[in-house]
Amino acid sequence: MALYKVMVETGSFLLAGTFDNISITLVGLQEVGAKSKLDNFGRDFLPGATDLYHIHEKQDLGNIELIRLHKEPFLFFSENSWFCSQVTVESPTGKIYHFPCYRWIEGYLTVELPEGRATLTSAEVHNPLLLRWRENELKERRETYKWKVYHKDFPRCIDVGNVAELDSNVKYSITKSLNFAHTQTASTLEIQLEGFFGRQESWKSLEDLKRVLWTHKTATSEYVSQHWREDAFFGYQFLNGVNPMMIKKCNKIPDNFPVTDSMVAYILGPKTNLAAELQRGKIFLVDFKILEGIPGNLLNGHQQYMAAPLCLLYHSPQDEMIPLAIQLNQTPGSENPIFLPSDNEWDWLLAKMWVRSSNFSTHQALTHFLRTHVFAEVFCISTLRQLPMAHPLYKLLIPHHRYTLQINALARERLIGPGGTFDQSTAIGVAGLNELISRDMQAVTYTSICIADNLKSREVESVPNFYYRDDGLKIWSAIESYVSGIVDCYYKSDESIQTDPELQAWVGEIFKEGFLERKSSGVPSSLQTRPELIKYLTMVIFTSSAQHAAVNSGQFDFLAWMPNSPSTMRQPPPKTKGTATLESVLEILPEVGTTASMMVAVRLLSTEPGDMRPLGTFPDEHFTEEEPKRCIKAFQERLSQISAEIESRNASLPLKYYYLNPKVIENSVSI
Repeated sequence: MALYKVMVETGSFLLAGTFDNISITLVGLQEVGAKSKLDNFGRDFLPGATDLYHIHEKQDLGNIELIRLHKEPFLFFSENSWFCSQVTVESPTGKIYHFPCYRWIEGYLTVELPEGRATLTSAEVHNPLLLRWRENELKERRETYKWKVYHKDFPRCIDVGNVAELDSNVKYSITKSLNFAHTQTASTLEIQLEGFFGRQESWKSLEDLKRVLWTHKTATSEYVSQHWREDAFFGYQFLNGVNPMMIKKCNKIPDNFPVTDSMVAYILGPKTNLAAELQRGKIFLVDFKILEGIPGNLLNGHQQYMAAPLCLLYHSPQDEMIPLAIQLNQTPGSENPIFLPSDNEWDWLLAKMWVRSSNFSTHQALTHFLRTHVFAEVFCISTLRQLPMAHPLYKLLIPHHRYTLQINALARERLIGPGGTFDQSTAIGVAGLNELISRDMQAVTYTSICIADNLKSREVESVPNFYYRDDGLKIWSAIESYVSGIVDCYYKSDESIQTDPELQAWVGEIFKEGFLERKSSGVPSSLQTRPELIKYLTMVIFTSSAQHAAVNSGQFDFLAWMPNSPSTMRQPPPKTKGTATLESVLEILPEVGTTASMMVAVRLLSTEPGDMRPLGTFPDEHFTEEEPKRCIKAFQERLSQISAEIESRNASLPLKYYYLNPKVIENSVSI
């Protein structure tokens, strides 16, 4: 007789356990063991439990290649799901085998789990059992996770009608679901108690706006409400606000933005001029041309308005980014004046509000939704469809796809679908959002989604006080080093990459379904070398974690004070100067009910609803070998060091930038 010790770990969260009968079959290289019921005295498979069982086989089975878990009825009890974390088997010789699972097992069925070592198909060519397992697993996954065309010009998404149709293994945990619902309910109730919802009148004063923030505020939201009028803070937000992706160095004043020296002398002073400051690399541009021609939405039966501004900024001797000039539409002319800091106070403030409103639209639709949420979903679906759980890249990537399908399905239901938040509270609306994303899909490039390349293309590598850049590059480097270590473990040559059919299918499907086979994007459709693979994997993880944190986590901080980032404007851009007053500005800004609805939305989107796993935190042990575990430990140590560096820097800042502190970066797009 051969004695095998089997330890079964059940998930530690609510309802993870089961009453169903669980049996196991050990499949060895030499023999297949008998089906053995896992049944100790008392209750088995309680949440958080590790149950030990002794299995007696007639003979040694050899190396255990995989196990079969059989889930069957127990007496008269109805079927209930079971979350199996992992199974560990100790052979008669003392050898330990790990079988990661980390999934819900639902219904009465048999589930096969391979031994936990990460392998490529090339390692299984002489093992038809494991090759068959890989093929069957991917066949099953492709039936579960199918692509759908949400909009003809969008990246493809998961094929479900609503969140309820999602597979249980990609849904929120009960804890996260309850906390998410609580945050939404609490925020909504607070606004209702104040009587803001549904009100279609204008705000009576800017001071009245503070009432909508009385129950929930942060140090940053308070700072924003106090400093939002200041030119230096206006410019600061293009570097360290929620949309640090728009600003770029200006080497030549655009022909459609006829700014003259006399216009900017008020800021530059008598000892310099535009040509000199352009030569010195001190002039920067934010151009919202992508918004040109997009019609405004209808809210409560009233037309809303969009603009496509150009904004010129100056890096001052005080290391501040100061706005020099603003033109609210792309075609210059007598009815499209250039607004200046020397103008009437309310003219200048209104021009800045129009820029901030345009920034709201591009941030929400493109920087945030398309370039983090949507791309992360593409990466997730392709990973599930093309990489079996034994593949090293599945093990590397799966923590960075946690809950992404759920939050995106929710977004399509509640935010960007007809009648959702975009339709009810923004100038762009659903129709405008669809058009804007369609346009950006023709412009997106591989360079633009890789932070170092992106910064270089915008020529902002040396701008001081650019904390998104500084922290982001550190995070990218840490991820790159971690990824490089994992790649080194499993790919010993470029040829091993070129001949990995699962890897190439994964990359090819992302190119096809995510980037719509647009070769001009520069996004790879295949990978040939180890450096190419490392960069690509780093991009996927960075996009799904750090980049999302940078453009999502500060939404309440920067957007809750509505005048700093209006979601809509109720009158068209001014055609002349000298007409703006406080009263006219209040008539242009969003009405009371729209302001309240948007504040609830940004609070929900930037509040982590529990069950968070910070970047580098991997409680699910998909890797079982020692070398990848060492890579993970080194990654965690580097992230800890980066966190300390950020906190040290922040200690002396009047406005702290913490969105890329690894402690608060979620592993995945999950909110």
